[in-house]
Amino acid sequence: MDVNQSNENVNLIKGNPKEAIRRTAPPIIISLFVMSLYNIVDRIWVAGLGTDPLAALGFVEPLFMIIIGLGDGLGAGANSVISRFIGSNDYDEASNSSLHATLIVLIISIIFPLIFIPFLRQILSLMGASDVMNYAMDYILVIFIFTIAFLFNCLFSFQLRAEGDAKRSTVIMVSGGLINIILDPIFIYILNLGIAGSAYATVISNIIPDLLAIYWIYLSKSTYIDYSIKKFKFKWSLIKNLLFVGLPASIEELIMAVVNIVLNGMLSIIAGTAVIASFTSAFSIIEIGMMPGIGVGNAAITIAGVAYSAGSYKKLKTTCHYSIKLSLLISSITFAIIYIFAPQIAHLFSYSASNGSLNVLVTECLRDLSFFVIVAAIGGVCGNVLQGMGKGITSLGLTIIRELILVLLFSFLFCFILSWGIKGVYYGMSIGALIGSLIEFLVFELYLKRFKEEKLN
Repeated sequence: MDVNQSNENVNLIKGNPKEAIRRTAPPIIISLFVMSLYNIVDRIWVAGLGTDPLAALGFVEPLFMIIIGLGDGLGAGANSVISRFIGSNDYDEASNSSLHATLIVLIISIIFPLIFIPFLRQILSLMGASDVMNYAMDYILVIFIFTIAFLFNCLFSFQLRAEGDAKRSTVIMVSGGLINIILDPIFIYILNLGIAGSAYATVISNIIPDLLAIYWIYLSKSTYIDYSIKKFKFKWSLIKNLLFVGLPASIEELIMAVVNIVLNGMLSIIAGTAVIASFTSAFSIIEIGMMPGIGVGNAAITIAGVAYSAGSYKKLKTTCHYSIKLSLLISSITFAIIYIFAPQIAHLFSYSASNGSLNVLVTECLRDLSFFVIVAAIGGVCGNVLQGMGKGITSLGLTIIRELILVLLFSFLFCFILSWGIKGVYYGMSIGALIGSLIEFLVFELYLKRFKEEKLN
């Protein structure tokens, strides 16, 4: 990519917010879709091994989510800080903050697995995975050892996105997904590695795009931001700013993982591994339905950051409101598709003789959770815009209210107090997310009003 193209990307995110969202969101949505697709492919291939390996995948997914959430959070922090410097036309600090983000991720990539690997078995036992412990350990140990591959994959993608380069950010994510889809059956069945083979395929599919990103960013030097070491000037203020958004965003993802663990625990109390396997399978489809909203929200981080640092109330308001409308429109379509075609989708996870009974369970779960796709779009966009504004703590607090309090509260209430059983968990997720998302929207409107008053004064 030449300098003119890099400048064009930057001019795009500084211009009309609607056009910027329409042009930057689709590549992000495509990349997220492919990422979700390879998660589904993981489950489809692992489903062929039986119900227990599939249930094991469900137990370890929250732990994997912690790693991805850490990477996404640190990436979101980098995106927010870089885009705000770009918005204020401070090229040198944009470059310096990018290098600081790289340093932070490198340190965390080393420390994180050293802390958690010794306790993985105990953690899985507390999560209720004792019956499928060997399967779970075979998978998650490989993932944790190669934490560095996942964290840098997230960071590189967000760094490119921060300067409006959604295309190459998409290539990083899409190429990894396609590689994983190809490698899964080879490692699981041809090499006879079982569920561990799925983990190895996932690791390799992240390492290869990482190498491509390293070439673009550090070797070819074809980015708007200069990643040369000569641009690095250590500043605690940059570390603070990056972590001020990055850590709360990472904790938000950690909260999602904790909520998933608790929901799995509720389901394990009232049902068994078959229900957990069906919930894991169905929610991977629900996540695909959420991708448009998440993609638009991720695009909004950059555009909101630029608008906020430039002091443009109108652009900031347009970014959030237009993003919500676009997310709701697309999410409503995906909701309808999931609800109508739930039985056909369920066949993807119940094709073998060992798990044929999952079809009905997955179908019911898909339909009960399909409304979650719509309600998640509102809160997701508002949270991303707040991150773009540098309000990471506020976004974290709202996520705690939405997920850790409301989703779990209503799921517990409907499941155990009202005795709705499995459906109570599913309905509670949607109701809690709806109320929490509306609260997030109101809080954003308050921030927007305050921002307008500050500019008028």
